[in-house]
Amino acid sequence: MDAEPDRAPASDALLRPVRLGNAFEETVERLLSTIRLGLLRPGESLPPERELAVRLGVSRDTVRDAIKSLAEAGYVVARRGRYGGTFLAERLPAPTGGGLGVTRAEIDDLLRLREILEVGAARMAAGRTLTTEERDELWSRAADVRGAAAEDYRRLDSRLHLAIAEAAGSPSLVPLVAENRMRVNALLDRIPLLARNIVHSDDQHQAIVAAILAGDPERAAAAMLAHLAGSAALLHGFLD
Repeated sequence: MDAEPDRAPASDALLRPVRLGNAFEETVERLLSTIRLGLLRPGESLPPERELAVRLGVSRDTVRDAIKSLAEAGYVVARRGRYGGTFLAERLPAPTGGGLGVTRAEIDDLLRLREILEVGAARMAAGRTLTTEERDELWSRAADVRGAAAEDYRRLDSRLHLAIAEAAGSPSLVPLVAENRMRVNALLDRIPLLARNIVHSDDQHQAIVAAILAGDPERAAAAMLAHLAGSAALLHGFLD
């Protein structure tokens, strides 16, 4: 009975609907924010999947995938039986951002710069008449990422994003994207690789490359913006 007063604030924190373009990533972020704010006590149960799905405006499958990912990362545990459900772990993983010595403001600055550079690169690449070699390179890099093993994913993902920068036709842009990407990777390496996120990212990569090759700058920019927003949601969720 004593736990009931805490449930209302926790519920309020989970009421905000997510943007469906990155539903999985933002669901993970919402749940992590609720945990990090201390609105749930160690060992306390999360609201049922059905309730979370309604409050977040996503499918139960999305909620289930998000909870499974958080369980694999050590934040929650699932219990079966009459009194089963999903419960906050008694001991949470240590915050992964602290060892980097970066603040939320510094993370935001890094991600804004990434947005400026990479959304612009996608738009510029789509506005050019690409050579056959450039077109083949983009498809090849996208295919490499889709088939990548977990240990190779970050490296091949970086190669695709650099190929997009190269396709923009501005040699000065490539080292800027490369430097920013190295800093972003230092953050990404501190969070778990989530299987659902990889599948979603691969689909977004295909959409970005397809828009570039179709010569549609606005669609390419929008696809890149959506892709970066998913990564940003996970980074804030795990590192803030």
